[in-house]
Amino acid sequence: MTSFQRKTGLGKGLSALLDDNETVNAVKPAVENVPATPQVGSISHISIADIETNPYQPRTEFDQVALDELSESIKVQGLIQPITVRKNGDKYQLISGERRFRASKLAGLTEIPAYIRTADNQQMLEMALIENIQRENLNAIEVALSFQQMIDECNLKAEQLGERVGKNRTTVANYLRLLKLPPAIQASIRDNKISMGHARALISVEDEAKQLFIHQEIIDKGLSVRKVEELVRGIHHVQIKAPVKTEAVSFEYQKLQNDLASKFATNVKLKVKDNGKGAIEIPFVNNDDLNRILELLDW
Repeated sequence: MTSFQRKTGLGKGLSALLDDNETVNAVKPAVENVPATPQVGSISHISIADIETNPYQPRTEFDQVALDELSESIKVQGLIQPITVRKNGDKYQLISGERRFRASKLAGLTEIPAYIRTADNQQMLEMALIENIQRENLNAIEVALSFQQMIDECNLKAEQLGERVGKNRTTVANYLRLLKLPPAIQASIRDNKISMGHARALISVEDEAKQLFIHQEIIDKGLSVRKVEELVRGIHHVQIKAPVKTEAVSFEYQKLQNDLASKFATNVKLKVKDNGKGAIEIPFVNNDDLNRILELLDW
């Protein structure tokens, strides 16, 4: 993995991260003297068809209503703020601005203003994460997964990661602990069915079966964070049968597991062996629940 020195402006916005001292809020139309091939370090209009999305993009879902609104604005005003890309063979790869890129495609643009720069994979991941945190407010699970991906792929410690993204070590640790919760609970956090306050209370419960029990109580009864904290304090002596433990899954499989848990509203388990074989376990509590799952499967 290519190493590089930490940028001093990471916590001060994307412009500091990109070391771009030019104002990019307005894009001048191309003139005849501009080279035919866009140059690194320049702002150029490039074909949307030549742009690939960022494989390190931490955001997995985009609000369609917000995209449609931005698209309508682009139709009227054009795209005011360029996206940022890097050269990738004969194509360009998004570094930041995927929301603007998607909205521009919806608006029917064939070309888009883009700031072209050089970046390795580690910088791509860091810039995508930082831009989203600063501009689009990733949900807590997306942040946690992105933090874990940076730790895994960039060989960072929690303290180093905190320096990169402008967060203290405790905040980073609290996000990472969310990934230890069962998939069904992670999906509820991601879908804003429970808050970070609820999640922090659930993390303090070591027994997974008790976590799932309290989680269901939150969903069914709309419990406040304070009520959940009271429930957590009183549940330590309650005996609940623990589920069968499964082996940890990779970053990619965990994202898939979370998506499945959200779709089926149950604690889906994805079991994957070293040889790539595995199984998907979708539990149900009664015949009605089974019928509900079968309907989702269009059975």
